[in-house]
Amino acid sequence: MDKFLEAAIDEAKKGMAEGGIPIGSVLVIDGKIVGCGHNRRVQKGSPILHAEMDCLENAGRMKASDYRKATLYSTLSPCDMCSGAALLYGIPKIVIGENRTFQGPEDYMRSRGVEVEVADNQECRELMAMFIKNSQQLWNEDIGE
Repeated sequence: MDKFLEAAIDEAKKGMAEGGIPIGSVLVIDGKIVGCGHNRRVQKGSPILHAEMDCLENAGRMKASDYRKATLYSTLSPCDMCSGAALLYGIPKIVIGENRTFQGPEDYMRSRGVEVEVADNQECRELMAMFIKNSQQLWNEDIGE
């Protein structure tokens, strides 16, 4: 398995251990993780701290040229908000752990020139399935249902 996807899965597990939603993300530039995060909506009482947003926040301010060399990894297909952030900063590639549980605007991202790779990772699927089984209401809140 890709070591960066593994790092995103580790972030997802941190989120679950904290009582949150098990989705993780890492931002990679030149073969190095420059930011990592996990969904912390529950932990911080935040409407926007999805894993990708937490990851970008933790990466800190960067030059546009840095973002244009980055790959964003996420254990779950990024939603409209997180996909929009990737577009805003010109991140050219997104690697998704799985998109069976939830699928964001992947076709739109591709239409905007973003390379979208779906790993269809079993561990990512299992984390989400276990979480949804045990926390259906929280999951529905997270995806806006």
